[in-house]
Amino acid sequence: MVKYAIARQLAGKRIITTDGEELGRIVDLYINDVNGKIERVLIEPNPDSSLAERAEKEGAGLITLPYSSVLDVKDVMVVDRRELATA
Repeated sequence: MVKYAIARQLAGKRIITTDGEELGRIVDLYINDVNGKIERVLIEPNPDSSLAERAEKEGAGLITLPYSSVLDVKDVMVVDRRELATA
């Protein structure tokens, strides 16, 4: 399934998993220069989310998620928890 989104509409959106955990907010997007598709989503994780520890290990305080894990984008971005385990 193809997911269409306008980048400015995504800025600052909350990211939640399929099981309802709020992971954080969108900071930026990584877009493929050749085909124009979003490849990864840069997020600032919530301090109490399961990704906060991972962000600390990576050092920048921010982490990236594969855009392939995105299931839906409306008021929030919903990502598949199973996809995150392999990211």
